[in-house]
Amino acid sequence: MTLPIWMYLVVAGIFGSAFMTIKSAKEEKTMEDEWIEKEGEVYIHRMEEEKEKKRQLTS
Repeated sequence: MTLPIWMYLVVAGIFGSAFMTIKSAKEEKTMEDEWIEKEGEVYIHRMEEEKEKKRQLTS
């Protein structure tokens, strides 16, 4: 039983599409994690500045 060549191309396209979807999802998650970490550092820095301002006002 042989299949037409276009069937092999369709199956290869499905696997290629699945691979690219997984790859791009992984890259997107990595970029999102980096962005979240950076924003967290900015937030912590602001909180430390506010704490320092309050400490200076009470002194």
